[in-house]
This record gives sequence, C-alpha cells and structure tokens, in this order.
Amino acid sequence: MKKQLTLFLTFLKIGAFTFGGGYAMLALLEDEFVGKKKWLTQAEFLDMTAIAESTPGPVAINSATYIGYRTAGAAGAAVATAAVCIPSFVIIFCISLFLDRFLSLTYVAYAFRGIQACVVYLIFSAGWKMLRGLEKSWFSRLIAAAVGGAMLVFSLCAVRFSSIWFILLSGTAGVAVWLVRRAGKAGRQG
Repeated sequence: MKKQLTLFLTFLKIGAFTFGGGYAMLALLEDEFVGKKKWLTQAEFLDMTAIAESTPGPVAINSATYIGYRTAGAAGAAVATAAVCIPSFVIIFCISLFLDRFLSLTYVAYAFRGIQACVVYLIFSAGWKMLRGLEKSWFSRLIAAAVGGAMLVFSLCAVRFSSIWFILLSGTAGVAVWLVRRAGKAGRQG
C-alpha cells in the first residue's frame, strides 16, 4: 500500500509539472525511478521506453502503466496511470472553461514560448541519457547512427517518415542479428 501511495504521489507530481508530453517526461521518470528510488535499472528503463513507444497510446501513460505494474503489480499500474492523467485532465478542463480569455493573455503566450524551449531541452536530455545507456556493441552503435542519420536527412530534406517505421525497421534489424548469431552458434555446436 505504501508503494502504491508513493507511485500515486510521484506520478501526480510528474504529471503536473511535465510540459511537452511523454518524451519530455522521460528525463523526469529516469531521474525519479532509476536515479532516486532505484526501482528500475538503466537497462530496464531503456526497455520500458522501447515498450512504451512501441505500444499504442501516449508514451506518458504507457510508461506510467509499465512502471506501476513493474513495481506494484496491477494495482500499481492502475494507480500510476490514473495519477499521471489527473493533472492533465484538470488543467485542460479548467482551460477549456476560459479558453478564449486564457489564450488572449500576453503573458500566457510568452510563458508557453518559454516552456517550449524547455521541452526541447528535456527531450534532448532524455534522448542523450538513453543513448549513453545503450549497450556498447557494434550493433547498437550502428542502429543509433543509422536512425540518427536517417532522421537528420529526412528532416533536412523535409521528407515525412513516421517514427513507427524507424521502430519497426530497428526491431527487424535486431531480430535479424539475433537469428544470425543463433545460426552461428548452432553451426559451431553442430
């Protein structure tokens, strides 16, 4: 019960103070659950990120559900998921009541511009930490370089390419390398 309360309060806090969606939230999740609480290892966090990105739904909610389940079972998943959603729901509900007046306020517009700059930093920071946490193998480096290069080229050439394809292609490459290694081991044993 204590762990569920801690999950609830932690995800309520993260949900309330994270602007920019799930990717911006990743840096806070890593700091909280890998760094401070040590409920996940760096490898488990990377796995969670891959699963949260690969499954349907928002990354923030998928991450909360995964971490909640991993640390406190089904009840933990429910508590963490609800807690991460509550702040957004309340904020959007309140804004919707006064949307026109809210958006016309000059300081609100400038505040959101400042928040956007912070979101870029949070996303970059989370990506950098995840990149440093990758297994130091030739395959991981090759995939990271290939995906990063492709994203850069597509961005510079204004080509729209869904991130889902990057995930599917990278996953397929991982399975292919595993199959080749497996066949090589079987060949050496036989």
